[in-house]
Amino acid sequence: MERSLETQVGQAVDAWLAWLPRWEPAHHRGRVAPCRRCFGSPVLSAAGLGSDVPHGVQHGLSTRVKTIVDHAVAEYTSRNLPMLQAELDQQAARNRRRSYRPSEGLEPEFEGMPLDPEPEPDAPFLFTLTGLAAEEEAELPALPPLSDAAKAALRQEVGLADDYANMIGREVCAMLLHHRLRIQAAVAEYVEPQIAALLDDLSRSLDAPFDPRDPGPMAS
Repeated sequence: MERSLETQVGQAVDAWLAWLPRWEPAHHRGRVAPCRRCFGSPVLSAAGLGSDVPHGVQHGLSTRVKTIVDHAVAEYTSRNLPMLQAELDQQAARNRRRSYRPSEGLEPEFEGMPLDPEPEPDAPFLFTLTGLAAEEEAELPALPPLSDAAKAALRQEVGLADDYANMIGREVCAMLLHHRLRIQAAVAEYVEPQIAALLDDLSRSLDAPFDPRDPGPMAS
């Protein structure tokens, strides 16, 4: 398992490095709420991607690593946690009944990102992707209720799955430490020059806020 996990981590980093040259800074207004997947992530700390690295760069790596952990936990659950697996199977079958699933099948760089932009003040959206998905979700029948004993057993299995996820997460973080140098080298090559260019453009715009050809209002 350890060798397989190490291989998966290396492949995830390779895939992220192959994508990174295509990254470009976002020019739209940023969101107020931090990304729950990336904010304070030990994965990003292990990879050496600090808060000075743009979120889009961070998200592509954290999502790929999360997929590794999710797959490992799914395998563990299928082998050892029958009640939790049955509950997950029922939920998956219920989800497949939805014809509109906008958050599925996305590239790692977009998975887990907000489906809709931040609304502009006094300009509400006519509809949102999140709202449309919620409407269809509400039309599906709920899963059958569990007895108190079944709920207690399910909570215990969920706790075991969480413990296993934390263990795999720690192993993955330890493996990411071996990739820090090439991760940081790629950021220096592909990301930092673009950020420097943006800051340079901003600095020039602040130094010359008005068109020098415009004499401005004439003194009376």
